[in-house]
Amino acid sequence: MILSGGNNIYGIPIGVLCLESYYTKVPGHIKNATTFDFPVTYKVVKGATPERVVNGADRRLLEPFIEAARELQEEGVKAITGSCGFLVIFQKELADSVEVPVFLSSLIQVPMVHRMLRSDQKVGLLVANKASLTQDHLKAVGADSTPVCVAGMDARREFCEVIIERRRKELDFTKLEGEVLAEVDTLVRENPDMGALVIECTDLPPFAHLIQQRFGIPVFDIITLTRMVYQAVAGKERGNPHP
Repeated sequence: MILSGGNNIYGIPIGVLCLESYYTKVPGHIKNATTFDFPVTYKVVKGATPERVVNGADRRLLEPFIEAARELQEEGVKAITGSCGFLVIFQKELADSVEVPVFLSSLIQVPMVHRMLRSDQKVGLLVANKASLTQDHLKAVGADSTPVCVAGMDARREFCEVIIERRRKELDFTKLEGEVLAEVDTLVRENPDMGALVIECTDLPPFAHLIQQRFGIPVFDIITLTRMVYQAVAGKERGNPHP
């Protein structure tokens, strides 16, 4: 499935490996193509539910994801990302399986973000499930020694019922907004040394600008990462260095 937020002479630069989730994705979500001004193509991995990826880290999904990544490569994408930050557990295997760059999770940005901050500051993480985030996930991106503080959405009703448990397909965006801001508010209050936030969960970037506005901190997510990678692999000419 190929969708585009805008025309681009470079073809299909970014492929997205997708979990099975069927609630409506608003602009700002990686699975809403209008989020980007360049073409993206989506490939859903059957059986890859949020429960199996986030809560279970199910290794049986590795081969289906590798197969899907290879299919995206054959279709001509220049880089591959994913629709769930917890896919980072497969980062090494998927990067080794194809010939194009793979960036499965916004967590890849954590070490980079920490280097931007004072050495006595932490990187905040907003994740789908705090208990499910392990040292293995952080180690997969070289962030296992990075000072972090973590907030999870696993106790928030709207988030869990619609996104993780898939009880409903109708998402109350206003309720979810309140849950996100409340979770970040607690994280900020309990960690005054937090210098920036990385949003792991790909369902939450639509709220990034609200977090920036309310708390005055830099916010990084899968959208900021995807735009950066796009510029690296297929970006438009930025100017003539030899006028």
